[in-house]
Amino acid sequence: MTIRITFGRACRETRLRLDITQQDLADAVGVSRGYIGRVELGQVNVTIDLIERIAERLGQRLEFAVAPPTFLSTTRSHDRVHAWCVEAVARRLLRAGWRVAREVDVADGRGHAWIDLLAFDPETGTLLVIEIKTRLDDLGGLQRQIGWYERYAAAAAQRLGWRAQRTATWLVALGSDEVEEVIRRERLLFDGLFPGRAGHMLDVIERQALPTTRAVALVDPASKRRAWLIRTRLDGRRSTLSYRGYADAARRHRS
Repeated sequence: MTIRITFGRACRETRLRLDITQQDLADAVGVSRGYIGRVELGQVNVTIDLIERIAERLGQRLEFAVAPPTFLSTTRSHDRVHAWCVEAVARRLLRAGWRVAREVDVADGRGHAWIDLLAFDPETGTLLVIEIKTRLDDLGGLQRQIGWYERYAAAAAQRLGWRAQRTATWLVALGSDEVEEVIRRERLLFDGLFPGRAGHMLDVIERQALPTTRAVALVDPASKRRAWLIRTRLDGRRSTLSYRGYADAARRHRS
């Protein structure tokens, strides 16, 4: 129901209870009787000034509330480490022949989010929804983001002219001890939410496999290695990571 219909009905109901004619109300607020009739039917876009005058004459209390949409993620151009990781992943995908879009807006009027990277391979029709994380502070929020992205990613791809035949969601996190400790501590959650691993993800990028599930890997944005997606220790990796945590990566990126 639109605002003008809601207001019009409230005006009519109040006017009748007060035993005021449309002409009396029209004279009091400075418009014609016919205009008041159209206001009550919700047929005109009433100015805020007139709404206030009508409400004052009828003794109504006006309340104006605006509920913003739910923001499931934000644009993070101010986060240098996050931007560093996004560019590193995007560069590798582009080099492998994938089409890449950054900060893809997905909204439905009630919620709003931005997919960090949307990547499409026209050869296989594969669409990758990639969330980049430099920290893993809110795992509940991460799950909500992933669900939202999966609901609206196909429509976002269509707007880009991409006709996806299959879609996979990947989490690529900064390769730091800080991030890996969270993954280790929440092993059961990550095994269930992201059963795919770095090796399979690299095979998908090189078109040696098709994605079958959600997946997780780490990334060192400064790495020049061919196998640039890094396994977690849960997958048997023994080598040390490049960064202790976000602050260490930020310091080294500045230098």
